[in-house]
Amino acid sequence: MDLSDAKWRKASRSGDNGGHCVEVASVPNMMAIRDSKDPHGSMILVGREDFRRFTETLKNI
Repeated sequence: MDLSDAKWRKASRSGDNGGHCVEVASVPNMMAIRDSKDPHGSMILVGREDFRRFTETLKNI
């Protein structure tokens, strides 16, 4: 999947201190996730519903 035009955004809980940051991008029927410190490295693609459940679970921790 070509993600060269994806609009990446940093997770809202990530700080500006250069620490561990995650970026996400909405792509057709999926969410892409990557490490902001390595934008050309590996990324994970997950279904939108799985991503929603994942983020809801994190909010409850």
